[in-house]
Amino acid sequence: MSTTRQDLLQAFDALLQPARFKDYGPNGLQVEGRPEVRKIVSGVTASLALIEAAVAARADAIFVHHGLFWRGQDGRVTGWMKQRLALLLAHDINLFAYHLPLDAHPELGNNAQLGLQLGLAAGARFGEQDLGFIGGRGDGSHFADSAALAAHVQQVLKRPVVQAGPSQKTIRSIAWCTGGAQGYFESAIAAGADAFITGEISEPQAHYAREMGVAFIACGHHASERYGAPAVAGQVAAQLGLAHEFIDIDNPA
Repeated sequence: MSTTRQDLLQAFDALLQPARFKDYGPNGLQVEGRPEVRKIVSGVTASLALIEAAVAARADAIFVHHGLFWRGQDGRVTGWMKQRLALLLAHDINLFAYHLPLDAHPELGNNAQLGLQLGLAAGARFGEQDLGFIGGRGDGSHFADSAALAAHVQQVLKRPVVQAGPSQKTIRSIAWCTGGAQGYFESAIAAGADAFITGEISEPQAHYAREMGVAFIACGHHASERYGAPAVAGQVAAQLGLAHEFIDIDNPA
């Protein structure tokens, strides 16, 4: 089966509601390709490696969290930008990108899906544009301390994590926000979190964690955002009768 590029865009927009968000770049169709779509490839970032893999997979459209265009970016089409655009245009592939709307979706977004992977159930939202989730373990149990939580995150995501802050404290309330959300730490503390999970850590957060008695766990930007894109693209593909394949391009960051 197939659908039109416009119908696919409308399906993504209806699900993710990009008009609700103030974002750092354009959400929706970023590069126009062929008008008829039969197969979608999803991934985290519109890197050259993902585009090459999508070409090999005979995709008509790519759906990602990190697109090509960002606010304040140099507008010249040179270097890596030229390579990526040239490949998309040469193979007439549509590129769809949704940033904050993909983080925020309550069931299929990056935060919801990371919580699902980690066995966490959100009871509330916090932070700017309500992007952060806060709750506890879905089974009602607690982590003995932040070291136990960090070990759990590391085991589930299959990559080392960075932990800052106290460990000898029962962890009941857990806040999380995927990607580069270290700036949400103070909002998580204000929301009553015993621990905060995100992708990245910057220098100030280690001090905040120690001084405020709240653990900070950085599990990798890419690692924390691998789950929203395939969830959304998979649902929309099923809805429209399209083929879908998630391609994970490894990234240590």
